[in-house]
Amino acid sequence: MKTVYVIVVAVIAVAMITLGLLAYQQASPTRTVTLNGAGATFPFPLIDKWAAEYHKIKPNVKVNYQSIGSGGGIQQHIEKTVFFAASDAPLTEAQAAKAPNTLHIPITIGGVVPIYNIPGIQKGLKFTGEILADIYLGKITKWNDPRLAAINPGVDLPDKEIVVVHRSDGSGTTFVWTSYLSCVSQEWREKVGRGTSVNWPIGLGAKGNEGVAATVQQTPYSIGYVEFTYAKKNNLTYGYVQNAAGEFIEPSIESFAKAAEYAAITLPKGDESWSKVSIIESIVNNTRARGAYPITSFSYFLVYKELNVLPNMDEETARALVEFLWWAIHDGQGYASDLHYVPLPPSVVAHNEETIRMITYNGQQLLK
Repeated sequence: MKTVYVIVVAVIAVAMITLGLLAYQQASPTRTVTLNGAGATFPFPLIDKWAAEYHKIKPNVKVNYQSIGSGGGIQQHIEKTVFFAASDAPLTEAQAAKAPNTLHIPITIGGVVPIYNIPGIQKGLKFTGEILADIYLGKITKWNDPRLAAINPGVDLPDKEIVVVHRSDGSGTTFVWTSYLSCVSQEWREKVGRGTSVNWPIGLGAKGNEGVAATVQQTPYSIGYVEFTYAKKNNLTYGYVQNAAGEFIEPSIESFAKAAEYAAITLPKGDESWSKVSIIESIVNNTRARGAYPITSFSYFLVYKELNVLPNMDEETARALVEFLWWAIHDGQGYASDLHYVPLPPSVVAHNEETIRMITYNGQQLLK
């Protein structure tokens, strides 16, 4: 039976709980074990931090995560060339059919933000969802367009062409961005739609959140979209986006947490379909969601329920993987806030615990 979780998120790190200690109280592997993973750039700063911190606890375990985009991570998961993948987009029904018995494990909550490079204009330029959609559709072509000027009084917007930048690779960040545009613009929904890869009407392509950030930095009068951490760590100027309550919201862990707080989400069991799970869709029309940043999303680990389907997996590596997953959803959440992600709320942690307990090797449960 599915359980409805109303996500209530504090903006502080989830406190370490007794069960979280389990991952590193158990015996370390008898040899060096490398846990190979790949996928989303959205959570890469957090996963990279986890890899470093977990290695201090378990010196015999190395987490090797390649930030190649959600599309690439999903493909490697389907091809069984990695032990775990990360994606900001849950598997579609078609992808799930190619990777049966995949588990979805939410690992963090973050936001995708519009970034821009307009000489002389700092952060805080205001956007509506409809305006962002029309910029990416090529219908709004200049920064001093009357619709932008009307919601940014007092800002000297230049009479310059807007250079649109988007992801060139299969991307969960793109999935989050296009999911939002599909919710707020019927024309976008009908002409482009949502996905990790779409047929962009206009724009320059760049690989990864890193590539989009760099391209916008180097291109005057450009606009792009990245996960919030990349905007902060690269000192990029970013915009405020109007929510359903009519507020122009600054992206922050506080406003992402507010979005999650207002999102009444039905989380399927870990081994069921997650294709319909969306914080964005849950709050996009919620006029009571004050303070909520509208382009907010989960990011997921994708893992096979039965690990012996992976050709290079053995029992010791399987056990090390499960222990790392358990640590990530407990103690690992303590590193989220400093990197501008929202720690998982207790209800989602409990849900993940049930999912991780499903994981087996040769039919034997790895975590009691």
